[in-house]
Amino acid sequence: MDSDIEEMTSNSIKLLAGNSHPELAERISRRLGIPLSKVGVYQYSNKETSVTIGESIRDEDVYIIQTGFGAEEINDFLMELLILIHACKTASARRITAVIPNFPYARQDKKDKSRAPITAKLIANLLETAGCDNVITMDLHASQIQGFFHIPVDNLYGEPSVLNYVRTKIDLKNAILVSPDAGGAKRVASLADKLDLNFALIHKERQKANEVSRMVLVGDVTGKSCLLIDDMADTCGTLVKACDTLLNHGAKEVIAIVTHGIFSGNAREKLQNSRLSRIVCTNTVPVDMNLPIIDQVDISPTLAEAIRRLHNGESISYLFTHAPM
Repeated sequence: MDSDIEEMTSNSIKLLAGNSHPELAERISRRLGIPLSKVGVYQYSNKETSVTIGESIRDEDVYIIQTGFGAEEINDFLMELLILIHACKTASARRITAVIPNFPYARQDKKDKSRAPITAKLIANLLETAGCDNVITMDLHASQIQGFFHIPVDNLYGEPSVLNYVRTKIDLKNAILVSPDAGGAKRVASLADKLDLNFALIHKERQKANEVSRMVLVGDVTGKSCLLIDDMADTCGTLVKACDTLLNHGAKEVIAIVTHGIFSGNAREKLQNSRLSRIVCTNTVPVDMNLPIIDQVDISPTLAEAIRRLHNGESISYLFTHAPM
């Protein structure tokens, strides 16, 4: 071809959002300076989900923002995401990335008893079958879930944003970090190294899912401010019992810090009646901010920067240790 023929312009970013977390989608949109594309998501009277994309996305780089959230709506939101991905695929989008800050069914990541499903693997299969090319998520309950996919998965961390919050909003004199279970020990040890603090561990025994029967503290928390670190707070039974355990062992105060503040069931009532001084969470899922002890960390800059870097072919590993300002 003649050299003077103009080259085709590179594909642009299209941001689509489902109904799970419109506020977060708006924050990401403002941060990137890219408007959200027109999307209509409806439910028929029989609860079937219908999706309409109101503009052309042919040969575009599409990012669909949809988080795993809702006591009753989580499956509706998952179907919305799958149908949106499929709609983009059939509309000839060049690349489709699902931005899922809180990955649904992430706790069902292993066969821990006879005839138990590995539902997180099923979700991975559904996303790939629908036509997803990439996944961006945050603080997976088990990072090995990335291995369930045959497509790239970028598991971002809330840790850099949490560190900024802790250093600016919490008095670290005479503080100690605490993991509410053995599974979170690695996460807490990483934070303890960066903050130059000691950490303690609580061993919990469960009789059944979402119900803790007994807690044993390993470490000395007498007279100290305890920062209780976990990846998610769902029914908050673990956090409340851990708080009571720490205070009964002489702790001065307990501040809980979690990435995903799900707060389902009677969590709100438990928090109101708890002895927690504060509970800090990110906005990976919508949070009812009417409770005075809840404080929130905005992670939309991290997600927006991940989208920008993925689109431009830049390294995302920078975001594992740095929070965009």
